[in-house]
Amino acid sequence: MINIAVAFVIFNRPEATERSFQKIRNARPEHLFVISDAARPHRDGEFERVERSRYITENIDWNCDVHRIYADQNMGCGRRISSGITWAMTLVDRLIVLEDDCVASESFFPFCAELLDHYEHDERVMAISGNNFQQGRKRSQASYYFSKYPHCWGWATWRRAWNRFDLKIPDWPAFRDSGQLRTFCDTPSELSYWMAIFDGVHSGRSASWAYPWTLNCWMNHGLTVLPEINLVSNIGFGSHATHTKGLSSYANLSHENLESVTHPRFVHRNYEADRFSDALLFSGRRRGGPLKKLKNTLRSYFHAA
Repeated sequence: MINIAVAFVIFNRPEATERSFQKIRNARPEHLFVISDAARPHRDGEFERVERSRYITENIDWNCDVHRIYADQNMGCGRRISSGITWAMTLVDRLIVLEDDCVASESFFPFCAELLDHYEHDERVMAISGNNFQQGRKRSQASYYFSKYPHCWGWATWRRAWNRFDLKIPDWPAFRDSGQLRTFCDTPSELSYWMAIFDGVHSGRSASWAYPWTLNCWMNHGLTVLPEINLVSNIGFGSHATHTKGLSSYANLSHENLESVTHPRFVHRNYEADRFSDALLFSGRRRGGPLKKLKNTLRSYFHAA
């Protein structure tokens, strides 16, 4: 049993919900927040799938404080997830967040719990993620490294960091016009890529919560812990997904377990790893083939998250 709170975000995928929730049941968190959006009108069968997903989370066979944050009307992914996390953070000061299509390894939960303790008062660190997209490249001699990317397929944060979050990113124009985004963008193409994304969020063209969270971390010079091995598998790709419909080599990416956690000596961003992530997932200049398909698939996920 872990002395930590878990927020489980569900919607209309009962099969994925059951697989993901089994890992939470194994971890036996002391506090559980179940965050669910309501079915969209005129979507055949969606009300039933939402109800089935919610019912799965009723199977709690351990001592646990449960809070159910259910929408009565559809709010959309961005508003539902971010408002649910905000509500949970009024009751706890640290939180692990898993969506229904994210299946965690057994060590993901103690990994997050240990690092939430370790960096509790370190303002430089704003998030912990269970994701590793480095394709086997070792970035440090420790169990994890630091990145500018707050990957969110299984992650954790503190109230001190989330309190700075604003879904509408009202400070973006001033931050953009000050030129400070260049601090986090290493190339003109990367700068152009992220400026277009944040402009879209600020204008209301994007309903993402993940993009505003990324900007929140950057505006506060926040780092994210990323493990040297992948700890969470995303099983949500495919024709039945809401956003990640395309096939991807990152679908069902295998996850591993950490035997123990070795901390790095220094807290600094791994530029080499971040450049690799940018080339592979974000503003990479290569066009066509599986790389473009993967980049577009992940971009569609973040756009709607």
